[in-house]
Amino acid sequence: MEQTESYQQAVKMLCGELSSVLLRIPERKKGCIQEIRLRSGKPVALTDGSETLFLSSSGEILYSAGERAFVCTQRHIFDSFKSLCGYSVYSRQNEINQGFITVGGGYRIGICGTAAMKHGEVTSVTNITSLNLRISRQIFGISDELIAKIHPIKSGILIAGAPSTGKTTMLRDLAYNISLGKGCGIMRTCVIDERGEISGGYGERCGIDLGLCDVLQGYPKGEGIMQAVRSLSPQVIVCDEVGTDGDAMAVAKGANAGAYIIATVHASGYDELMRRSQAKKLLDTGAFGTVVILGSTDRPCKITQMINL
Repeated sequence: MEQTESYQQAVKMLCGELSSVLLRIPERKKGCIQEIRLRSGKPVALTDGSETLFLSSSGEILYSAGERAFVCTQRHIFDSFKSLCGYSVYSRQNEINQGFITVGGGYRIGICGTAAMKHGEVTSVTNITSLNLRISRQIFGISDELIAKIHPIKSGILIAGAPSTGKTTMLRDLAYNISLGKGCGIMRTCVIDERGEISGGYGERCGIDLGLCDVLQGYPKGEGIMQAVRSLSPQVIVCDEVGTDGDAMAVAKGANAGAYIIATVHASGYDELMRRSQAKKLLDTGAFGTVVILGSTDRPCKITQMINL
């Protein structure tokens, strides 16, 4: 039921006609959909982790983009984008320039359009032609197996996986459980939520239950980690999608201050992780004692490998 509600909450943020059609799909499918792709003049596409699906105007699931498939128009894109931005596109410009926005509930919307550049940086994105809405979900207990394997926590944990393998979902449940002492001792846990995806935060709201975590929302990872160390005395610091040189430096500082770092990184396997110079810099900080590989898009959060460093 909770997974179905996540889907329904997401599609209700789109324009009226799109929302109405997407809400008509079978109930059994609503809990499986991971992404909704809207392309101007093309059929609406749904991803369930294993295949791409389409739908008719009546909500019937189709397995090919034939003539019965419901087509997204440029008006659908325009109206949905305004709605997703809370009818204040200008206020979200910095996020838009990075290629995505995050909305309440932790939903991330990828954006395709025309970029204007100045001094090698994107200054605006116009003529939006496609959107990719990723369904954010909270699955209580999904990290129980991992906690049982790492308890007691004595080092940092780096969670690696390809897109849509459930890294952020796993991270949320880890933060929730560790802060409440579920399966382990209670630990002071601080979440650095740069884009609002972990907590589902937007403005003053947090759409995701993170237990007793302290949440620093909107802080760049480096500044957030140091702010946590200075003022919150965390035992555990949680952050998503590390990988830059600046992230590696911040992680090292947090670990040197005595906090265990739990973070995610993009890599489909341990071999790929070790081939990436930035990932190797993260591991070279000594902040991580365990690498966890998530390796399945049709079964998000499935652990396929654990490596103790």
